[in-house]
Amino acid sequence: MNSFRQEFLAFALQQGVLRFGEFITKAGRPSPYFFNAGLFSDGASLGALGDYYARSLLAAEADGLGFDMLYGPAYKGITLAAATAIALAGHGRNVPFAYNRKEAKDHGEGGLLVGAPLKGRVVIIDDVLTDGASKRESVEVIRAAGATPVAVAIALDRMERKGVEGALSARSAVQEFEAEYGLPVLAIANLDDLMSWLDASNDSDLAAWREHVAAYRARFGVDRT
Repeated sequence: MNSFRQEFLAFALQQGVLRFGEFITKAGRPSPYFFNAGLFSDGASLGALGDYYARSLLAAEADGLGFDMLYGPAYKGITLAAATAIALAGHGRNVPFAYNRKEAKDHGEGGLLVGAPLKGRVVIIDDVLTDGASKRESVEVIRAAGATPVAVAIALDRMERKGVEGALSARSAVQEFEAEYGLPVLAIANLDDLMSWLDASNDSDLAAWREHVAAYRARFGVDRT
């Protein structure tokens, strides 16, 4: 597993963003772990998170992904896009960013978009991808401005099938989005990384959750192929 993915999961645990226990997900499923990126809620943790996004994007760029700017969908994506842009500048890659308003402003400069003009090749930055609604809207906004969406960057890919037990989809929300739009979804870490990290843990209490996460993956998970 890439070392920065391992670092990210350890950091998320330290910040209380990643937790193990008994949780009910938004989809109503009992889950042995929970991830809430909204808890990266101070300057130091947000700065570190932005750097993980930046390193993920720079690795993708080294593998051939070209991008000119970032776009953050309201609301969480706004802060994440700004933090990532700052971190990229710290790595010597200065790119503009933009974001949208939920409601159009009818005074001043007006409109739904704030920040740099949308142009060139654009990466959408957000925390997770569940139903994909905000990402689909983002794709349409970017294309309507004459720019080209090239990828979506998220913090964690849970690699889960959608639906209820007995009627689960064949693919995850991430896989369905990638198939529909032909855009890669770049996760700082995913469920496979989480399981590998638990395998390698020297903390017996933490490693004990590996069995529970594996059972959850067998029940709801997809292969990342």
